[in-house]
Amino acid sequence: MRTFLLAAAAAVGLAGCTTVPAPAASAPPAQTAPVADEDARIADLVARMSLERKVAQLIQPQIGSFTAADMRRYRFGSYLNGGNRGPYGDEFAPASQWLRHADEMYLASVEPLAGGEPVIPTMWGTDAVHGHTNVVRATIFPHNIGLGAARDPDLVRRIGEATAVEIEVTGIDWNFSPTVAVARDDRWGRTYESYSEDPAIVAPLGAALVEGLQGRKGEADRLGAGHVIATAKHFFGDGGTDQGVDQGEVTGDIEALKAIHAAPYPATIDAGVEAIMASFNSINGVKMHGNKMLLTDVLRGELGFDGLVVGDWNGHGQVAGCTNADCPQSLLAGLDIYMVPDDWKGLYDTLIAQVRDGTIPVPVLDEAVSRILRVKLRAGLLDDFVQPSARPHAGEYHLLGSPEHRAIAREAVAKSLVLLKNDGVLPLAEGADILVAGSAADSIAQASGGWTLTWQGGLELANAEHFPGATSIWQGLKGAAEARGGSATLSVDGTYSAKPDVAIVVFGEEPYAEFAGDRKHLGFSDEEGLGLLRKFAAEGVPTVAVFLSGRPMWMNRELNLADAFVASWLPGSEGAGVADVLTGAVPATGKLGFSWPERCDYGPLNGPEGALFPVGYGRPLADTAPLRKLDENCAPLEQGPALDWYVNGRLADGVLANTASGKLDNLRGEAGGITAMGLDRTAQEDARSVIFAPGATLELSQGGGNSGYGYRILYAVTDRPQAPVTLAVGSGEPLDITQQLAVAAGKSWREMIITGACVADLGPTLTFASQGAFALSIGTIVREEFADGTDCSF
Repeated sequence: MRTFLLAAAAAVGLAGCTTVPAPAASAPPAQTAPVADEDARIADLVARMSLERKVAQLIQPQIGSFTAADMRRYRFGSYLNGGNRGPYGDEFAPASQWLRHADEMYLASVEPLAGGEPVIPTMWGTDAVHGHTNVVRATIFPHNIGLGAARDPDLVRRIGEATAVEIEVTGIDWNFSPTVAVARDDRWGRTYESYSEDPAIVAPLGAALVEGLQGRKGEADRLGAGHVIATAKHFFGDGGTDQGVDQGEVTGDIEALKAIHAAPYPATIDAGVEAIMASFNSINGVKMHGNKMLLTDVLRGELGFDGLVVGDWNGHGQVAGCTNADCPQSLLAGLDIYMVPDDWKGLYDTLIAQVRDGTIPVPVLDEAVSRILRVKLRAGLLDDFVQPSARPHAGEYHLLGSPEHRAIAREAVAKSLVLLKNDGVLPLAEGADILVAGSAADSIAQASGGWTLTWQGGLELANAEHFPGATSIWQGLKGAAEARGGSATLSVDGTYSAKPDVAIVVFGEEPYAEFAGDRKHLGFSDEEGLGLLRKFAAEGVPTVAVFLSGRPMWMNRELNLADAFVASWLPGSEGAGVADVLTGAVPATGKLGFSWPERCDYGPLNGPEGALFPVGYGRPLADTAPLRKLDENCAPLEQGPALDWYVNGRLADGVLANTASGKLDNLRGEAGGITAMGLDRTAQEDARSVIFAPGATLELSQGGGNSGYGYRILYAVTDRPQAPVTLAVGSGEPLDITQQLAVAAGKSWREMIITGACVADLGPTLTFASQGAFALSIGTIVREEFADGTDCSF
């Protein structure tokens, strides 16, 4: 299998902040054993550790859910900062506070233990997926989808090196990157974290980032100064879920799935990656966090991985029979570290009890602890006990967003741009008067996308406050135009007093991250850019469309209107890289890593069939061949009228809510084991919390026609169901939606679309039933005429 996959894939202080104390005089010396052999040294440490300290190595809580006193007491093997968590409760904390926090937790973890038990330092992990982007001032590199278009392993390696240095500035040890997902359905909200739909493109780029972060195997500085621990993720199948649903189900022949989705891992393992993160998704019904055949037999056996396997955010809690605080199944399957952000105390207690009662054999525990210690040993954490602020690059805040790192990012931006159309307007003429339009033109937040300062990113992030030193696309164009004897004017709405020579319209997707970015189709529905292109076309102004997105999308209308069209993905903080290509200062060399859809209703699109532009497409600036007129019809954007059933906190006239023993007026009250209460979603009590007692049913119905209409339901689930939940439509057989609701748990509001693709009868009755206690929040229910072939989705 390994051969087949390879063939398939081809002492600084804290200036300007509270002083961090030096290590206490009682801190233990480095525990250098007299044996040189790695295995013997680790075995010696494990043999001298208590059960409690062993289990603590497996526990990874998030900052904000534990204190330094907790670290001192429990000695967690590692911890993380979540996407929306910063030190001391401030997600926009300056770098000095990140370093202060690193020292505080490290020093607590290395205080001496009684009885001569060995002290094992903790390590801090972070999601630095396109630069150290949880920290203000850090360089923001293009997301992986752009780097896949650049196709330059050396560039990716240099990005890894720069990112590692910026991580070291803040005292962090471990990066949860690279993502080596092979995204095969672009409706997935994490598509931009994938280099390509082709594993042969993904593999060398993932390996290059590993080498950049950790250093190359065999080199003296590997995992030394300038390097951090890397993590390949998510093993495996995260990019292959049905309908692109995040954390969903992957189905198919296991060998065929491995040949695509496991294919990048041999390259990262050969590059020496020290950690691999388990994926949220199921494969043929088995959650990866509990899949012994894949985590142990394949990953460790076939692929020969000897590092640690870390879980994803409460991913173990999604395993059948598990909760966040109770899941021996994951350890038995091959997981080493539980990422358990908030329920760490409960999990710690249950794991200790399960080792004591034999549920978890001691050799299994010892093996997991040994793998964790091996990574710490290789990273130098067990040799010299040096607090983070005294390590190389720590506190050298000028390295965050340094000119050298920004230059690498600018180069990456230019190399990642893919020119899809050019009627001759590019390169921009010297001395041209340029109008730059669109709300995204001066928005570094929109150009950066998700996983930027906050988990989901967001347009509420202000450029000046949150992105010091960064350059927006507009700023980059302005500087380039003036340097060439011309001018550039920013006009968000496209108005002007003097007609410009050319208009550059910057528009695209708003920021999002996992699950919130999942889509039902690939039609781009926001019409700001489209309206501007129409306006300029009517006024005879040549246009360049600069499209910001985390995936290829149906853009036929915009492609028809624009004189030039550039897929710029999510370029990040160095917008001057866009100007470099548009002016011709740097050639256009980017090539698509994903098939670009010709129709907006496509699901999985991998390969030339159905593609407007195939993988590998990208024009040089000199290619001005005309693009044929494209079909502008998009059924998902032209759905039939919606019929309200439940909107703004009210049931529509004629819609009834019934239980086994009576009705609930306006979906409120108690009857038949159902309790329905008002819930604030966007306004006071505009939604409902529906609580099911075991065995309860809720029927929503409306007499009359529209039997061909499907259902669009906005819903939320706080806790995953512990017993089967079904949904019956019309007179059809009930659908078991337990797994779909489990995936939706804890992820705020989602859409459920029910069509003839999954039910035999679209009659005017919806019946929810739960065999166990369960709570479902309902925001809206509308009936809608969907296009033929529209899939059901959750």
